[in-house]
Amino acid sequence: MNQVKKINAPIAETKDYPMEIHGDQRNDLYYWMRLSDEQKNAETPDEHTKKVVQYLEAENEYKEKSLSEVKEFRNELFEEIKGRIKPDDSSVPYFKNGYFYLTEFEKGKEYPIYRRKKGSLDANAELLIDVNTLAEGKSYYNIGALKVSPDNQWLAYAEDTVSRRVYSIKFKNIATGEILGYEIPGAATSIEWSNDSKSIVYVLKDEQTLLPFQVKKHTLKQPKKDVTIYTEKDNTFYTYVYKTTSKKHIIIALSQTVSNEYLILDANAPAEPKMFLPRERNHEHSLDHFGNEFYVKTNHNATNFKLITCPDNEPFTKDNWVDKVPHRKDVLFEGFDLFDKHLITEERIKGITNLRVMKHDGSDDHYIDFAEEAYLAYSSTNADPSLPYLRVGFTSMTVPNTIYDYDFETKKLTVKKQQEVVGGYDASLYESKRFYATSRDGVEIPISLVYKKDTPPSVNTPLLQYAYGSYGSSMDPYFSSVRLSLLNRGVAFAIAHIRGGMEMGKHWYEDGKMLKKMNTFNDFIDCSSFLIDQKMTSSDNLFAMGGSAGGLLMGVIMNERPDLYKGVIAAVPFVDVLTTMLDESIPLTTGEFDEWGNPKEKEYYNYMKTYSPYDNIKKQDYPATLITTGFHDSQVQYWEPAKWVAKLRTHKTDKNPLLLHTEMSAGHGGASGRFEKYKEVALEYAFILDLAGKIEK
Repeated sequence: MNQVKKINAPIAETKDYPMEIHGDQRNDLYYWMRLSDEQKNAETPDEHTKKVVQYLEAENEYKEKSLSEVKEFRNELFEEIKGRIKPDDSSVPYFKNGYFYLTEFEKGKEYPIYRRKKGSLDANAELLIDVNTLAEGKSYYNIGALKVSPDNQWLAYAEDTVSRRVYSIKFKNIATGEILGYEIPGAATSIEWSNDSKSIVYVLKDEQTLLPFQVKKHTLKQPKKDVTIYTEKDNTFYTYVYKTTSKKHIIIALSQTVSNEYLILDANAPAEPKMFLPRERNHEHSLDHFGNEFYVKTNHNATNFKLITCPDNEPFTKDNWVDKVPHRKDVLFEGFDLFDKHLITEERIKGITNLRVMKHDGSDDHYIDFAEEAYLAYSSTNADPSLPYLRVGFTSMTVPNTIYDYDFETKKLTVKKQQEVVGGYDASLYESKRFYATSRDGVEIPISLVYKKDTPPSVNTPLLQYAYGSYGSSMDPYFSSVRLSLLNRGVAFAIAHIRGGMEMGKHWYEDGKMLKKMNTFNDFIDCSSFLIDQKMTSSDNLFAMGGSAGGLLMGVIMNERPDLYKGVIAAVPFVDVLTTMLDESIPLTTGEFDEWGNPKEKEYYNYMKTYSPYDNIKKQDYPATLITTGFHDSQVQYWEPAKWVAKLRTHKTDKNPLLLHTEMSAGHGGASGRFEKYKEVALEYAFILDLAGKIEK
């Protein structure tokens, strides 16, 4: 990247935009980069829109010129990554309502084809939908939901052609192939059929905030006659619908960071909802129904959650609750599946998810033994509770994703499919280890590390450290065929299981949010220091990467300890924390108050200001940085990373590359299509490998 020194970087125009709250004044010189949805999507852009787009395109051009020396390598890397993925692949079929359902990929095509077979895997395949056909001529296309009616005649599906996660629901007659000549716009991906197959219950999104908020019933072939069932007025709650395992109920779920509420509809004739329990601050629970009981995962008097049952006749008060799986302080109860004769639970013990199998009659209770130290195991697609086996997924940092059927009676795992790495993969060539770094406040932070055995970690080893650390999302050790492009070139990879996730229990999340958010950032930095102190890498060879809230993490560590890192990749980064959280018109803001705090309250404002990356940029050296975003991103708006880059350019005192990549036709998830998304991965890996001196030029 020596050419960076010779190419003039774009310098963004500055305009004063003073803001004041709690007696504190800020001036955002790059606020002008913000565009509304109407401006972005207008057929004839106004002058302001043109100016913003020109700046983003100038940054893209600067990025390409700066990386011109590795352009050919990027293309080779993309082909290498794509080449490990089986071009003609299919999923393991799962059984539901008389049919086996499967997903297929055909060679040379970007999108899946959904099919089903009636009664037997030997039956002729029936086409549900070919996404390749639907995506023709579109720069972005995504199917967000596929729901087959109980009578197996109709398919309801939700499509997004902009990458803003706002969907239109359409209907297809499976037998004739006819797609009805109308659609339901502005929807979420939440769809459930009534049991008589005559109507669907779905969720609309607010046009401005994009929050799912309203539940409606649509009767097939009767456009513009939809009936409103429920409207959520609290914009800190998200609304979605699902059908219980028993198929007797459609549940309207109302979810906030620290509380839930469930309304029950009769799936035979969805109309007037019944309340399960009134919402209660700090009561988090989830609900299912089977037989004549409701099953509830709850944190009521159970920090790490427990499972209770209660009769399905009203009232549903806590007085009627009976513990099914009691609370344990050292085990995080994560979820459950219901079968005719068995209850399956997912329980996180010492950071690892274990699958537990219990007979309803109490005659058997055991954990599935995977004979691994660090791994990810999960209940896969189990759509029919009458089946005598559990569909299970398993992976580790050295074992490709494997789908098993676990026989309840024999207790044997049968491999149904293992992810194929085209060109061959030998797990014995790679090593995975688990370490614990001691944080500055004395807490042990797990680190999962993988590397190729012929290049063991040392002070000369390039190492990419990854983390997320928010929303209670646990980053489990998993296999990636894409990651082999790093490992095979002598780059080690580490996942830091920092606070803010839930790897070590609910307290792990609570200690990494709100007024304890700094623990998340400090943990990552302390893990970096540990890896350096243990001589598994050095500051000249350590790279950091995170996306979305993990991109916020990247922004903070760059401000706090830029000296630890050779390079940083921040994908769709949430870096303008104060301005975004003060603006309730921005999608998702109000639903985030219980994650970050509400800065309209002075205590939270002052705390956020101590770490918000955009507000804490300093006159100092920064590591080489690649920042990615999507123009249509509804989760983290493109202007956050764009403003961040513009401000960094005027403050950084080094000559390291600072590059912004904006995908002009994509949103938070990047480009659509099976392979197209790997072009951005190739960009990120080429950036790292070039800085690490691993590219022959």
